[in-house]
Amino acid sequence: MNALHNLVDYGIIGLLLALSLWTVAVAVERWLFYRRVDLAQYPTNLGLEMALTKHLVIIGTVAANAPYIGLLGTVLGIMLTFHTMGTSGTMAVNAIMIGLSLALKATAVGLLVAIPCVVMNNVLRRKVTELLAQHKERHATRH
Repeated sequence: MNALHNLVDYGIIGLLLALSLWTVAVAVERWLFYRRVDLAQYPTNLGLEMALTKHLVIIGTVAANAPYIGLLGTVLGIMLTFHTMGTSGTMAVNAIMIGLSLALKATAVGLLVAIPCVVMNNVLRRKVTELLAQHKERHATRH
C-alpha cells in the first residue's frame, strides 16, 4: 500500500504538475507566435487558421482532463485510507479525517491545473479569432 501512497503523491500530482508546465510552455510559445505573425504571409484563411491553432489542442485537452486525473488520485487516496483502516483495525476519527483530507489534495491540484488552462485556452482562441478577422478584412479589401 505504500506504493499506492507514492503513486498518489508523486505519480498523480507529478503528472499534473508536468502537464501544467507543458501547457504553460505551449501557451507562451503560441502567444509569442501571435505577436509576430505576419498575416500577409498566408494567402488563404485555412493556412493561417492551421498555423494559429497549432498545439492549442494540448491546452484544451489538459484543461478538460486535469480534474479527472486529480479525481483518480483522490479515489486512490480514499482507497488507501480505507485499506489502512481495515488492516490496522482502528476506527480513529482523526486518522480517517487526515487520510481523507490528504486524498482530496489530488482533486485540488487537478482543479488548480485545469482552471488556468481553461483561461489560457480561451484567451489564445480569442486571439486566433481576432487574427483571422484581421486577415479576412485585409483580403476582402484587396479584391
